[in-house]
Amino acid sequence: MTYKKIAVVGIPGKWSTEALADALEEKTDFRLVVDMADVTADLTTGTLTAKGVDLTNLDGLVVKKITEVYSPNSLDRLEVLRLAEAAGVRVFSPAVSMLRLIDRLACTVTLRNGGIPMPETQVTENVDVAVKVVKTFGAAVFKPLYSTKARGMTVIDSTQPDAEILDAVTAFKAENPMMYIQRKLSLPGQDLGLVFLGGTYHGAYARVAKNDAWNTTINSGGNYAPFECDPDVVEMARRAQALFNMDFTTVDVALTDQGPIVFEVSAFGGFRGAKEGIGIDAAALYADYILDALS
Repeated sequence: MTYKKIAVVGIPGKWSTEALADALEEKTDFRLVVDMADVTADLTTGTLTAKGVDLTNLDGLVVKKITEVYSPNSLDRLEVLRLAEAAGVRVFSPAVSMLRLIDRLACTVTLRNGGIPMPETQVTENVDVAVKVVKTFGAAVFKPLYSTKARGMTVIDSTQPDAEILDAVTAFKAENPMMYIQRKLSLPGQDLGLVFLGGTYHGAYARVAKNDAWNTTINSGGNYAPFECDPDVVEMARRAQALFNMDFTTVDVALTDQGPIVFEVSAFGGFRGAKEGIGIDAAALYADYILDALS
């Protein structure tokens, strides 16, 4: 038993948050789940407190989830964790690393600059340009810059009447001034999550779409299944996650007719996919990794 004090930043009551807190408590005899809504940052004194606990006195903070739904506020929550880092508290993963992944555009630019294969993507604030992109792509997925599990994503098809395309683009822009647009790919009914801990590959799972759903997310009825990746796919995902210096993450990959591509690198990584798809207890593995890093 080691007596390091490590708090889990997450959503109290959520399975992955509680699983990680359980794993750490078993190994340290200390348990603290922190909801960022309860955190106060004193920028004068450099302290970070939650319900009377000074987080800068802990040995570590591990972030499982920063908020239920991604938004620019998620970036603010990560920024205040930099106070803990400045006080000498190890944050898993580093706050700056997670910051670059919450914003879909920041993640994409980093991946593209790193030479990682991705779907064709255009970003614009101009409605007329966006309409032309739809017609060029044939079918396009409009994605909010801050979202998970396909929330807020809209598919617009060039076969729709021009007035409908314009209306759909205008409606999306009303909620998303910067429009992030990707060519809709023809996928084999599944995409993949490749699990990395400290840069080491631990396996892959497939997210299998339900019936004719256009995306494979669990929110849309998809399910997890084991998957054996070819070495070149693993290497591509390894290069992608290495651009972000993450302690734990999953890389979302699709196998297309033109070869494997990366959709994104996760800011926090998926415990449930690892457990149900591969049979990996990611919480226990992560807890061991954290304690080893702090020893």
